[in-house]
Amino acid sequence: MLPSRELRSIFPSFVDEFFGTDLLNNFFETRTGINTPAVNIVEGKDDFRIEVAAPGLDKKDFKIDIDNNMLSISAEKENKVKEEEEDNYVRREFGYTSFKRTFTLPDSVNADQIKATHKEGILQITIPKKEEARVKPPKKIEIS
Repeated sequence: MLPSRELRSIFPSFVDEFFGTDLLNNFFETRTGINTPAVNIVEGKDDFRIEVAAPGLDKKDFKIDIDNNMLSISAEKENKVKEEEEDNYVRREFGYTSFKRTFTLPDSVNADQIKATHKEGILQITIPKKEEARVKPPKKIEIS
């Protein structure tokens, strides 16, 4: 696998420009002990969509915040296992899932209209573009 510096030179700077260089660092680096979910970023005609693959997490486990054009997605979940036997286990590991991803939003989005849904292990965040940033259809100009 190529180091993230080389990846950034291969990929267009479009994603960096809109969502910051942190996106590629988080997406391509593997860090021991941290479980960072995979993320898709899709640009549509009228919006951006961030899709977070987080199987095993419920919508109540997520927290989404916007502060100073920074979108933060975090989740925490403690996996409790009830054991019938008291103090007789040889090995028991605590289960705790936690992550935080932060994205810099472009000025072309309407942060007040952001919506999120959770279905079948996928958290989807829809970030609408401002009217002036939306792709407009081609217009024919009449010659007089």
